[in-house]
Amino acid sequence: MSLAIIRSPSTLRSVVARWKRAGERIAVVPTMGALHEGHLALVREARALGQRVVVTLFVNPKQFNNADDLAGYPRTEKEDAAKLAPLGIDVLYVPDAAAMYPAGFATTISVSGVSEGLCGAHRTGHFDGVATVVTKLLLQTGADAALFGEKDFQQLQVIRRLVRDLDLPVEVHAHPTVREDDGLAMSSRNRRLTAGQRQAAPALARALENAAERLSAGEDAEAVITETRAALAKAGFDPVEYLELRREDDLAPITRANAPARLLAAAWLGGVRLIDNVPVGPDHT
Repeated sequence: MSLAIIRSPSTLRSVVARWKRAGERIAVVPTMGALHEGHLALVREARALGQRVVVTLFVNPKQFNNADDLAGYPRTEKEDAAKLAPLGIDVLYVPDAAAMYPAGFATTISVSGVSEGLCGAHRTGHFDGVATVVTKLLLQTGADAALFGEKDFQQLQVIRRLVRDLDLPVEVHAHPTVREDDGLAMSSRNRRLTAGQRQAAPALARALENAAERLSAGEDAEAVITETRAALAKAGFDPVEYLELRREDDLAPITRANAPARLLAAAWLGGVRLIDNVPVGPDHT
């Protein structure tokens, strides 16, 4: 099955305008490519939310605070297109950096509050880059619905906040984290793990699930987190960048899960940074 690939914002706007005139609903799945089953699950859900589905593929330079990380991020457009073709999407939108950020580009969208701490504390400017590019993609695609995975939970909350604050006419849909059979959260970065690191990596999810059970049962976060950090270090994670219990809606730090919450972590295996989170609290037991 052939797949329509559009690289120009103006061409995409023309196609979107035609869909809008026909009264068709548009669902978008923003990605940076290197697609895996987690992305494809979002695409399948998108099919149920709109008559037209757009998948965007753009490795956004503005959300990388490390030049080596940007250079090493996998670019797999041909393979990604092959994975998407059977799913019946309408357009794969693949703009380049010059199209997204033309000469003289001088605007940044910054979302405070939910962007602070966690990944925001370790990746300077990251969420400004995310908020800026997502806003552009939502406007370019004319999306009525946009789908994001819960694995990047802080990112999801940043996007929810910017959509509310800017009155963007789009519904944000969250999809539960898609995991490998051994529990490892699916991520494009997993392909960079060595065989030994890949064997060790599921310990992150196991440690979080164990901690979440204890926290949901009412244990104090400080002791649980201290023991979980030690377990991750023993499993080979070094450093554990953060491991925190946050309230789910606004990501405020909390010490007990008396309301819906998330336990969020970022940890390194060799040169690969893994993130994960699990729900905690009375609505998640």
